[in-house]
Amino acid sequence: MPNSLTRRLIWTFVLIAGASLLLYATFASVHYPWNWSNAWSYRFQFLWGWGTTLAISLGASIVSILVGFGLMVGRRSPTTPLRLFCHGTVELLRGSPLLVQLLLGYYILANRLNINDPILVGMILLGFFEGAYLAEIFRGAVESIGASQREAAKAVGFNKVQMYRHVIIPQAIRRALPGTTGQLVSLIKDSSLLSVIGIEELVQKVRIMNSSSYTALEGYLPLAAAYLIVTLPLSWYASRLERRFAFET
Repeated sequence: MPNSLTRRLIWTFVLIAGASLLLYATFASVHYPWNWSNAWSYRFQFLWGWGTTLAISLGASIVSILVGFGLMVGRRSPTTPLRLFCHGTVELLRGSPLLVQLLLGYYILANRLNINDPILVGMILLGFFEGAYLAEIFRGAVESIGASQREAAKAVGFNKVQMYRHVIIPQAIRRALPGTTGQLVSLIKDSSLLSVIGIEELVQKVRIMNSSSYTALEGYLPLAAAYLIVTLPLSWYASRLERRFAFET
């Protein structure tokens, strides 16, 4: 396994380097005036923005998984008011733009609650937005388990908790992994919108760097590479988990 992991990591970095060189060569052919010296002076600001993006993405991912699971359970609840509330919440969050939710959530709701930390608010708002999509992914995975599986679990004496723990959840995890991975990758990229509430994450740092150093592509090429360094290993690890949980149903 270590050899396989090493090979995959090497190929990931080769892909990133190859894509960067291809873009560089493309713009070099049109005589773009590269100015890496000015951009290099802002490297620590770039790294700080990247760290902020990673921290926010990690926190928002945890929030989104918890929110998604909670909404999924609520949507399958036999209690009608709870089921309708969760259904309405999912439709509201999925049906409105993230930008609008960030503006309303931070400048109205968070301000009313005296929450002045934009990173915390942004993390929660982003987590709820992505959690609504995860709720549908989780619900689809759970409901895809055939009735015969549930009947077989009851036949061997499993109660409801044991049935979900040993029969439903293991199969649902495997079926939900591809969609969940895609949504978490989308979450990382959607974090770029948090600049509208004053968070200087990676994209905002690059904008500041470009405007201060009079550069353009010198900031956006490293920006693309920085996102790929995060999203490609995430996709690879998810595919590894898929193989680990793979079994015939």
